[in-house]
Amino acid sequence: MFGEFLLRVEHLSVEFDGFKAVDDLTFYAAKNQICAIIGPNGAGKTTLLDLITGRTSPTSGEIRFKEADIGGLRENQIVRRGIGRKFQTPSVYEALTVFENLEMAYPDARTWLSAWSFRRSEAVVKKVEEVAELIYLKDKLHERAEKLSHGQKQWLEIGALLIQEPDLLLLDEPVAGMSVQDRELTAALLLELVKERAVVVVEHDMDFVRKIADRVTVLHQGKILMEGKMDAIQSDPRVVEVYLGH
Repeated sequence: MFGEFLLRVEHLSVEFDGFKAVDDLTFYAAKNQICAIIGPNGAGKTTLLDLITGRTSPTSGEIRFKEADIGGLRENQIVRRGIGRKFQTPSVYEALTVFENLEMAYPDARTWLSAWSFRRSEAVVKKVEEVAELIYLKDKLHERAEKLSHGQKQWLEIGALLIQEPDLLLLDEPVAGMSVQDRELTAALLLELVKERAVVVVEHDMDFVRKIADRVTVLHQGKILMEGKMDAIQSDPRVVEVYLGH
């Protein structure tokens, strides 16, 4: 049974020079639920994540997280509310070790002032080691990030989010460019992570979506074309026409 709705997006729209990238969209994400968002390029998937995280301001509509309106907040304020986002391309500090990458994401090290007085306490070390084990990098803790494979860098970026203990994870194409084995491990990771939070995944890999998603939302031209289980989505003629058929 899914938990309460953490995220409520209602009648959301954003317009760029007369083009509605997101058009009167209503979307919910619940605790203990993995929601997958699929659709053709230009459907509005990444724009939706931009709106939720404050990178883009909506033209109209409402975004509520834990029942609080976050529509006018800055990106850093939204992160502190408990929303973590991973972008399409992994962004890690290549010259730093896995440990140092994770340590830098620790909440007490995020601002210049707190970073100045930050100390590597036993609690920090324990948290970093716990997250590293969860993301399959425990034996890579003291290796520089530049030596990691593409899939491992994806996991490291997810780990940096987990250090901050978000209640909602937004993941944009988390398995893009991964090997088959790494995709399997990532699916297992997300199924573990959702036990403590809500997870929203934008993804093109339909086999991966089938393995992880409790609900699938199909976007087309900024609107929801269909929502439901993967079997129903893949057999719907509208979805086949605008997305899966291509």
